[in-house]
Amino acid sequence: MLPINETMGQYSELFMLLAAGTYTVAFIAFAWDLAKSSKALRAVDLKAAAAAQATATAKVPVGAGVGTGGAVDRAAVDRADSDVSGPAGRAERPSSSTGRASAGAVAGAGQTADAGMRYAAERRVPARVAVALTVLGAVIHGAGVITRALGAGRVPWGNMYEFLTTGAFVAVAVFLLVLIRRDLRFLGTFVIGLAIIMLVAASVAYWTPVGHLVPALQSYWLIIHVSIAVLSSALFTLTFAMSALQLVQSHRQKAIAAGGADKLGFMRLVPSALSLENLSYRINAIAFVGWTFTLMFGAIWAEKAWGRFWGWDTKEVWTFVIWVVYAGYLHARATRGWTGTRAAWLSIVGYLCVIFNFTIVNQFFNGLHSYSGL
Repeated sequence: MLPINETMGQYSELFMLLAAGTYTVAFIAFAWDLAKSSKALRAVDLKAAAAAQATATAKVPVGAGVGTGGAVDRAAVDRADSDVSGPAGRAERPSSSTGRASAGAVAGAGQTADAGMRYAAERRVPARVAVALTVLGAVIHGAGVITRALGAGRVPWGNMYEFLTTGAFVAVAVFLLVLIRRDLRFLGTFVIGLAIIMLVAASVAYWTPVGHLVPALQSYWLIIHVSIAVLSSALFTLTFAMSALQLVQSHRQKAIAAGGADKLGFMRLVPSALSLENLSYRINAIAFVGWTFTLMFGAIWAEKAWGRFWGWDTKEVWTFVIWVVYAGYLHARATRGWTGTRAAWLSIVGYLCVIFNFTIVNQFFNGLHSYSGL
């Protein structure tokens, strides 16, 4: 008969496998949601174009017009919503594709989601299925994290395997919590995709059996320091996805403003580049505060464990590098006018530093923080 810790460890691995499978189905559902909604919106555009042609003698509402090929000309709206200037007004699609007059249909066709992250009713069903699957996956994932903790007899973030599995769970949990206030389901494909990658990487590259911690980690500071680091990293994961989408949305808006064709129809389910940037900035500000406490508590823990607050260990240096990058991002955007794509790239660089810190540094750089378990 296996010891209780090994049994719990096996249960944990089973739960992680089931969670990864559930997330995969949720990922497909989110992708289906984007594809189906994009197709529905194209149909709305065709209907709006036909209505505009039928009422060609009527006065066209401000901000709407019909361009070549029957598509709605949104140059003025997209210039206002571009990531280099503030919006002249918030565009909002009709709540239904059928309950509007033809002029209203023309005005609402082809617009992106507004800053309130509201979406048309036609995308509710696949999105709800995707969210329900994500909730189920998170429950299973949480069971995996808990059984790992019970098997180890401690908090489950003492090595790379545990940090990745717990980090993926926190990222998904934060995403679901934010959904209560903001409709960020357009991020589902990207957040769940990242969670799947983290779980696969943990199982394939960083798997570590249940075991005891090295003496330096046997402290209550492990709970304080690492829990804040995990939460901050989860928030940085959300802003990374938003910044990547911001770059794509900005490129799309500029192409449409220049008279080009809209080749990324599904991006109309995503808010404007400016809305993405503003929300990403606010979340990064919260995550930066958490990362500041991560750095401070790590220094206090280092003094307790090794008798010094700072020793230029590789892990300590890269933790500080991440802090500097995000501090530069917040400062540049708030006081130096670094908005738009420049701000997005800074946010992405910061997250790449986070990834480098928790993978390459842990695995290939020897130091006092070499606790990857490999």
